[in-house]
Amino acid sequence: MKVVIALGSNIGESAEILESAVNRLNNIITVTHLSSFIETEPVGGPEQPNYLNAVLIGESELQPLELLHAMLAIETELGRVREVRWGPRTLDLDLIVAGESVMKTPELELPHPRAHERAFVLEPWLEIDPDANIPGKGSVYSLLSELHLAE
Repeated sequence: MKVVIALGSNIGESAEILESAVNRLNNIITVTHLSSFIETEPVGGPEQPNYLNAVLIGESELQPLELLHAMLAIETELGRVREVRWGPRTLDLDLIVAGESVMKTPELELPHPRAHERAFVLEPWLEIDPDANIPGKGSVYSLLSELHLAE
């Protein structure tokens, strides 16, 4: 199943942390595309440093919840501590889409409930997949265009 994962970091050596996360993800899925790393301003939460963000596309044989649990383990391995909601972090991994899965559980909502509102997800995703779509939301290109018009 095709999966899209957003990566972010704003504590520590963010580029090295993101590269390490991609390498670890490649042990559990087959990473087929990786965007450039882009610097973005934080959205919501307390005042904090800018983020380094990226998006990757891969193929996974894991079910979405299994993949989520593996991603959470990678965050922990790379120093993620959950203290402040939307606060600074060494690593944030978000499962954006998993095939055409649409689900809402206490642990996981697919597609990601705010991905369509986040330029820091849409821009790098569009870079590696110009025809990308978010199930139920539309084309990444159109969603990003709407965000830029709203600025």
